[in-house]
Amino acid sequence: MSDDQVNKQKRKKRRRRRIQIIVAYIAVAIGLAWFFESQATTTVIFIRHAEKDLTQLDNPGLSDQGRVRVAELTRQLIDADVVAGIDAIYSTSYRRNTETVQPLAKILNLEINYYNPTENEEVLENILDNHKGKIILVVAHSNTVPILIADLGASKNVPPIAEHEYDNIYIVSIPWFGKTKTIRLRYGMPYDPDNQKRAIKN
Repeated sequence: MSDDQVNKQKRKKRRRRRIQIIVAYIAVAIGLAWFFESQATTTVIFIRHAEKDLTQLDNPGLSDQGRVRVAELTRQLIDADVVAGIDAIYSTSYRRNTETVQPLAKILNLEINYYNPTENEEVLENILDNHKGKIILVVAHSNTVPILIADLGASKNVPPIAEHEYDNIYIVSIPWFGKTKTIRLRYGMPYDPDNQKRAIKN
């Protein structure tokens, strides 16, 4: 074998090694990207439906005040994340809940995933299994919001939600490593317990 042939074979081997190294680096990079994406923080936003129409007895929709609150909620959450926004919406099938989230779902072009309010464990498992690293909005009820938050392993100290209290937004952050945290924000017309007491007396 001539020297030229030997040199050509050596060059081919070096090129093959470089290609193998590049492919290995790419595979590692893709693997790390997948790992960190799959282990990213999951954010679940819990709200109660807006004010219901008390003149309707059977599966009431929203009152005028409730529709005003929905407009503010939509404004607040339409760009909850400056990069991606809300990825999924869950709601019970009650009319007041559906009407609370419909405007936002329409703007974001998202389907509403309906769940049974008596099956908290199932809906939370579904959220954690199918939306890891995403932002999820859950429209629940005054008696289920604290339970859902506690069942996620977040705060067990969420105070009971009063009958006429609609202005809470609870944001639960679930990191892939570390402690689950809960933040409470307010939106729309604030709840005034003293005003409610006066209204009841009158």
